[in-house]
Amino acid sequence: MGILVDILLPLSLAFIMFSLGLGLTLNDFARVAVQPKAFLTGAISQIVLLPLVAFGILHVVHLPPELALGVMILAFCPGGVTTNFITMLAGGTVALSVSLTGVVSLLSIMTVPILVVWSADYFLGAAAPDINVTALSVFMFLITAVPVAIGMIVRQVFPGFATGAKPWMVGATIFLFLAILLGALITYWTVFVDNFLVLGPLLLVFNIILLAVGYGLGQVMLLDRKDRIAIAIETGIQNSTLGITVGSMIAGLTAGAPAFSVPSGVYGITMYCVAMPFIIWMRLGMAQESEGAP
Repeated sequence: MGILVDILLPLSLAFIMFSLGLGLTLNDFARVAVQPKAFLTGAISQIVLLPLVAFGILHVVHLPPELALGVMILAFCPGGVTTNFITMLAGGTVALSVSLTGVVSLLSIMTVPILVVWSADYFLGAAAPDINVTALSVFMFLITAVPVAIGMIVRQVFPGFATGAKPWMVGATIFLFLAILLGALITYWTVFVDNFLVLGPLLLVFNIILLAVGYGLGQVMLLDRKDRIAIAIETGIQNSTLGITVGSMIAGLTAGAPAFSVPSGVYGITMYCVAMPFIIWMRLGMAQESEGAP
């Protein structure tokens, strides 16, 4: 597990975050001030409601403490590059999705370490590994913020390269995601098999509830349909790659430690089982609205 956790996972995640930065501009962050209502709705849904939903589910479905911590780690993770692509397929506001992904990913440098330590103490008690908040924050800064910043600089300085690289970057990102997912499943295969029948249905329900929460909150805030779709996807689809990486790093603190990454690994499979029907549903709804329009 050493090579996977210490080298391959961080490098792969850094590349994925670099590809995210390659698609960002300063205007994506300025949009927070220009369209505060939609952004704040999405940010609250993702940063506040998402972990609360996960915490509530874990008090209904009782998992082993290690897996419960893994679910919370996943819930603390922001959306990834995938959410922007899924938002586009579903007909949502891609610009809002990109803004939420970029800003919340940067905020996660501060929120994730603190919340992970709290969750470890809550679910594991005395068995919780000694997690250095500062070290975890620095680690997340190096594998998220720095690659994003480099990607944005490259786009600004070499716009032609950024545009031309986009198609193969998407392919490379998907390949790395699948490689990380496969590596995590192989590493924790026994725990994966033993808990899939519990984690699979739980994470499917988790996904469905979160998509409904994001979309419903957008409706309450009287946002248009495209913004509601973007917020639903940003709330309902997490960066499982980051979850696997953080979980594996924490697991590596203790010899023979349980697999905190397994929920994120399982989620990397189950999220598409929910995302694809959601995309089709949203597209059908838009088609019906178009047909009914004068």
